[in-house]
Parts: sequence; structure tokens; C-alpha cells
Amino acid sequence: MQEFTDKNAVLIGRVRFMAQAAVIGAAYAALTLVLAPLSYGVMQLRVSEALTILPYFTPAAIPGLFIGCLTANIISPYGIVDMICGSLATLFAACATYAFRKRRILAPLFPVVFNAVIIGAMLYYAYGVNASLLLNILWVGAGELIVCYGAGYPLLRVLENRREIFK
Repeated sequence: MQEFTDKNAVLIGRVRFMAQAAVIGAAYAALTLVLAPLSYGVMQLRVSEALTILPYFTPAAIPGLFIGCLTANIISPYGIVDMICGSLATLFAACATYAFRKRRILAPLFPVVFNAVIIGAMLYYAYGVNASLLLNILWVGAGELIVCYGAGYPLLRVLENRREIFK
């Protein structure tokens, strides 16, 4: 009987993980698509990036954010390159946020850094945006900084009092 209960607990844990990842991914994609005029471009204010603090609470946010970003980037004006580069930037940032989850203030920093460097370089090298590499990195980074610390960090502080939703 104990073995049956242990297997059920494992199954419930896996289902909860997949459900959390799916909800996070859907929320990220929906926010990006609904606010599409702000979500794409050199100076983007992708409001969905506020959700990139979620790996601070749950590892389910890592695949959720990756799939959500990949889904949202399907309609990106930057095509397949953005699907790959943007989604990988989000994946790397989510992994780093989870790895440093003991340091709350750093949770929004990793999406800023990874997106600034990767997307800034993508815009410069793949799309020849008429600005220096450094300026592309700074523009993307500025948009990320505004969203991740302006909306993501306050979201993190609110969710800290509701950690049970991630259990």
C-alpha cells in the first residue's frame, strides 16, 4: 500500500510540474501576443518578461518560459532567427534565475543580461540594425530593465507572500 501511495505522490508531482509549466508558457505567449506592438523591435517593452522571475519560485517556469517565448516568437518579425535566439536567451535566463534563487534581487537581472547580449547581437549581426552592437545591446537591455525590475520585481515581492501556489 505504501508503494502505491509513493507512486501517486510522484505522479501528482509530475502533473503539477507540467500544469505549472503550461500555465506559465501560455501566460507568457498570450501577454506577448496581446501586446505585440510593444513586444517586438529594438526597444521592446515585452511585458511578458515580467514573468521571467518565476524560476525564483519553481523550476517548472524554466520549460514554461522557454515554450511560451518560442510560441510568441513564431509571429516575430525577425523570423526563425528570433525563434531560436530569443527562446534560448529566455531559457538561459530562466536557468540562471533558478540557479541563483537564493538571491532575490538577482532574479530579474538574468533576463536583462541574456536578452540584452543575445538579442542585441542578433539584431546587429543577423538583421543589420543601423546602430552599433553596443547601442543594440543597450536598447534591448533598457527595455528589459524597465519590464523586469519595474514589473517583474514587484510581482516577485507580491508572490513571495503566496508561495503556496507553487507547491
